[in-house]
Amino acid sequence: MKASRRWLEAFLRLELEAKDVAERLALLGAPADAVVPLHAELREILVALVEDVKPHPNADRLRICTVNDGTPIRKNVVCGAPNVATGRLYPFAAIGATLPGGLLIERRKIRGETSEGMLCSSRELGLGTDHDGLMELSPGTSVDPGTPLLKVLPIADDRLELDISPMRPDLLGHKGLARELGAAYGVPFRLPEIPHALTDLPTSRPTNAWSVQPSSPSSPSVTIAPDSSCRRFAAAVIRGVTVGPSPGWLRQRLEAVGMRSISNVVDATNYVMLELGQPLHAYDLAKIGGGTIGARAARPGETLVTLDGAERALTAEMTVIVDGMRVLGVAGVMGGRDSEVSDATTDLLLECAWFEPKATRATRKALGLSTEASQRFERGTDLWALPDALRRATQVILAAAGGRCDGAPVDLWPEPTHPPRIFLRTGRVAQVLGVELPVHAIEKCLVAIGATVVAKPAEERLAVEVPGWRPDLKEEIDLIEEIARIHGYGAFPDTLRPFRAGSQTDASIDVASRAVRAGLVGEGLYEVVLLPLGPAPVIARGQSPRSNDVTEAVPILNPLSADHGFLRTRLLDGLTRQAESNWANQVRDIRLFEIGTVFASGGEGGRPIERIHAGLVISGSRCPAHWTDGGQTPDVDLWEAKGVFERAVSLAIPAATVQLDGDGWVAVLPDGRKVGWAGGLSADAPPWAAALFGIEVEIDPSPPAVHRYVPLPTTPAASRDLALLLPSPVTVQQVIATVREAGGSLLETVRVIDEYRGPGVPEGQRSIVFRLVLRGRERTLRDSDVDGVIQRTLTKLGQSLDVTLRSS
Repeated sequence: MKASRRWLEAFLRLELEAKDVAERLALLGAPADAVVPLHAELREILVALVEDVKPHPNADRLRICTVNDGTPIRKNVVCGAPNVATGRLYPFAAIGATLPGGLLIERRKIRGETSEGMLCSSRELGLGTDHDGLMELSPGTSVDPGTPLLKVLPIADDRLELDISPMRPDLLGHKGLARELGAAYGVPFRLPEIPHALTDLPTSRPTNAWSVQPSSPSSPSVTIAPDSSCRRFAAAVIRGVTVGPSPGWLRQRLEAVGMRSISNVVDATNYVMLELGQPLHAYDLAKIGGGTIGARAARPGETLVTLDGAERALTAEMTVIVDGMRVLGVAGVMGGRDSEVSDATTDLLLECAWFEPKATRATRKALGLSTEASQRFERGTDLWALPDALRRATQVILAAAGGRCDGAPVDLWPEPTHPPRIFLRTGRVAQVLGVELPVHAIEKCLVAIGATVVAKPAEERLAVEVPGWRPDLKEEIDLIEEIARIHGYGAFPDTLRPFRAGSQTDASIDVASRAVRAGLVGEGLYEVVLLPLGPAPVIARGQSPRSNDVTEAVPILNPLSADHGFLRTRLLDGLTRQAESNWANQVRDIRLFEIGTVFASGGEGGRPIERIHAGLVISGSRCPAHWTDGGQTPDVDLWEAKGVFERAVSLAIPAATVQLDGDGWVAVLPDGRKVGWAGGLSADAPPWAAALFGIEVEIDPSPPAVHRYVPLPTTPAASRDLALLLPSPVTVQQVIATVREAGGSLLETVRVIDEYRGPGVPEGQRSIVFRLVLRGRERTLRDSDVDGVIQRTLTKLGQSLDVTLRSS
């Protein structure tokens, strides 16, 4: 939705600042994607008074003008416009100003005479097509020379490009936006005045039938077929119009929101659509045959050439506007070319109808034709406001194109309904919002959105009639949300109020995810949240906890693009792309992580299997730069990545052990299943980037182990260092497991403190020093106790792993 700041000012009778309007609308649920200043290139253009005009001595068609631009020194300007005259006001570009299109005004000689600026035409200012003469301000204009042109002409504006939710069709018109801003600013709003508008227009009451004859015998009858998606059809006949260019005020309103002016009649219908959010259509009355017009379902084989010149095949699911002979338009989408208004049109039939949103959406998708009208009908227009929109459009047409109304308008409404009524409990409002608002404050908020409070029995329950332009308000909670929105989220206290603690425990996967998140943040990583969509997985991005990711990829049935065609099977792909984005923005040090869902095919009922993973990428400096390292902070290497991987595994799935696997490491459960991977990643890296390392691990969803209290020891410990010779196939993990088994309850800890390979060590073996700490819980250990454990350990190592004690 494109909105004009000046148009909103006309509703509120209040000067607005575009930035403030955008901020308030964002808080009200209509954020602005962009705010575009209009005619900003005319800021340097001034209003100047021509005080004298003399012939140019060297050119018959040129004149030398003495120009007063508000400065003490008068300017000499060479001008060739035939309409320049003494005592008149014109737009003036001084030396140094830049015109639309990029022309820089400089001091220059023209036929021997110096020109110190430029008097401008409307085409040179981008305000019209006239280039034969200067743009002259109205003779009655009272303005001092030197005044900026934008302060004199009402053309300075700002276009707000708003992101409107499908649930808020009322905001697809300036009236709906003005209603919201009126509530925010605390001021009333009303429709802008139409120049030369008539107020004594004929009116009529709705006719509760499927067809009706007009009050004028020369006007067509109106019919609605029960099989159509039309629920209400209003029409007015206007005779004696003169189709031509629109007046300036109407053309300016449309151009301010980026809509091209076509003719005064078509512009009038577009104006009302942009103002009230209700699309209308004008037919050339002479082209309506059979003395009738109405809505019915399309018939097989029917076609229509729409206003864009394309011939479209119609189906029985579509609703069409027809006369007594042929199809005139596709209901809710676009009219037909054969009945459009032309310069020769003198009599009009103005249609204002309501069509089912779901049916309009289906028709638009089937035809592949999206229009401003279909955008509004799809979301739902105001069923109860059709007569107001028809009257407003009639006023604008009569003011812009002349003519007269031929009798009262027709309003066909076969099955009338009333706006929905919702009962609102004041106690429920306080319970949901946490604040007790007085009844008058609640009523003020509801009235601000256009609702009517029709009853308040005992001031405990309010009967609220929902306005027709708010089809999203269906239940009590919807009204409470509106009260909070209008009251202002910032007006609610941010203190923690008393509450009753629940007995329901958090899901174990959430508890585990929070623990992993806290641990990774403690490691100095930054969390990102990425889309769970991406292209087909590529193994080159790095390995994964599962080896068959490509075959397990889950495709999206209706993807946004090829880059979002699959549900992700791992987190590393998205994190690698995020690292590449950081490099593109000259960021070298990268420490990012994400905790999210990955998907695999093969679930029950064809649904994908979902798992929660933690993934991270690191690159660049190992730690922040400090003066003590001379600016040469070392980069993260593979061993640094292994350390981070071990800490991530201990947080995410403590039962797994880290093992070497090719050029990286894997986390393996006791049953052999791989649940984590760490190693180098390939990426589109610039020459100055450091190596990129990736880690991904599955988070264990089982409840975490309960930590039990262990008292501090009261007896001293005894430590022994054992230098052991390990054959090449034997791993440190195997040795540690055997030592723990042999040490029993007396062994407190065992860890590696040294490794040696070289002279003195037999080929095919390596020497590793283990430090064993032993402690008795009940008494101090004697040397015999310690020696017994050591001897038992060496015996078991030799028997099971062929590990021996190094003697030299």
